[in-house]
Amino acid sequence: MLRFHKGNLPSKRGISLFTQDMAVKLFPEVEGYSRRVKSDRRLRKDLNKLLRPIKNRLDRDTDEVIDQFFGNIGSIKSALESDADFIFENDPASTSVDEVIMSYPGFYAILVYRIANSLARLNVPLIPRIMTEYAHSKMGIDIHPKATIDSPFFIDHGTGIVIGETAIIGKRVQLYQGVTIGALSVKKELCDTKRHPTIEDNVIIYAGSTILGGETVLGHDSIIGGNVWLTESIPPFSLVYHQHEIKIRQKRGS
Repeated sequence: MLRFHKGNLPSKRGISLFTQDMAVKLFPEVEGYSRRVKSDRRLRKDLNKLLRPIKNRLDRDTDEVIDQFFGNIGSIKSALESDADFIFENDPASTSVDEVIMSYPGFYAILVYRIANSLARLNVPLIPRIMTEYAHSKMGIDIHPKATIDSPFFIDHGTGIVIGETAIIGKRVQLYQGVTIGALSVKKELCDTKRHPTIEDNVIIYAGSTILGGETVLGHDSIIGGNVWLTESIPPFSLVYHQHEIKIRQKRGS
């Protein structure tokens, strides 16, 4: 059984606070400019404190992890700005980009994912997963930090969305609530294989749909209707929908 040694775990509360502080660092408007923006020096110290208990699990020096993470902040912010603009442009209910940043659960989940993914790419254990689980607990959107998600990306409403570890999602993809991008099998021996689908550019997946399997590829510019169950690849420019019958009859009046 693989376990961390007793006492060699970062503070879960500390990780949540660092996640909040990084969100505010990138977008102070997330909290309506009401939360103090910490300096890079302070944030570096906070991250160092979180990394210290797990430094023996890192494949590089702690200072190198911190330098590389903060060196990526500019590209993370640029991707998130594209995400926010894409959401605003495609949601008729949004009135401003500030509204998207402050109030959209989908944007906040993407924001935390992009921070966590940057650490996951540096092979930092545990911390990225706790970051995305923090967002999951707040927003009901479960994105694995090792998923590969290009920008811009749009999650609308978002409740109940699941995106697995080896999923690959291209540019300008739109997901609605209740979508699962998951694995066909959860056998432990498959942990090092690609288990989750690939979603190419410009795909829309409507509410309640389930897309499964590491070999499943949704071709670019496709539309997946609501409540679809899909375990095989589809070519570009496909329209996939679930056909069902609704019957309406008049109730007997008094």
